[in-house]
Amino acid sequence: MKQPELTTLCYIEKDNKYLMLHRVKKEHDINKDKYIGVGGHFEYGESPDGCLKREVMEETGLTLLSYKPRGIVTFIYGDETTPEDRVVEYMHLYTADETSGELIECSEGELVWIDKSEVYNLPVWEGDKIFFRLLEEREDYFSLKLIYNEAGELIESEII
Repeated sequence: MKQPELTTLCYIEKDNKYLMLHRVKKEHDINKDKYIGVGGHFEYGESPDGCLKREVMEETGLTLLSYKPRGIVTFIYGDETTPEDRVVEYMHLYTADETSGELIECSEGELVWIDKSEVYNLPVWEGDKIFFRLLEEREDYFSLKLIYNEAGELIESEII
């Protein structure tokens, strides 16, 4: 059985906009052509906050000065007939409202500021629309479970 993936994702907020990464530079990217926040995989022994700060710096050149853990999102994706081969990812979701530094060019895509009201109209994962709504409506920490089939279609979601 595969080990779960551990990741972070951050939406940096400024002037009612999110800093988003349009994933257009990497081939064989599960997020190819989609808009996502910034973040990535844990390094061995790294804490969620440590991973978040490192990934944001690597992808944007920005140092986080003020950020908040908002929730945990459990992703399950792959062929439903072979549960042991499905990928499980636990993503620690954050928002940030204060940074220092200057944006750099990202090797994984284009960094763009997107008005929060426009995020639903972008090519994003269907489940991302659920956590965008939770980020808007809730201040408390939440847990969201999203199950995708191997075609990348959201087949089940559960807010816990």
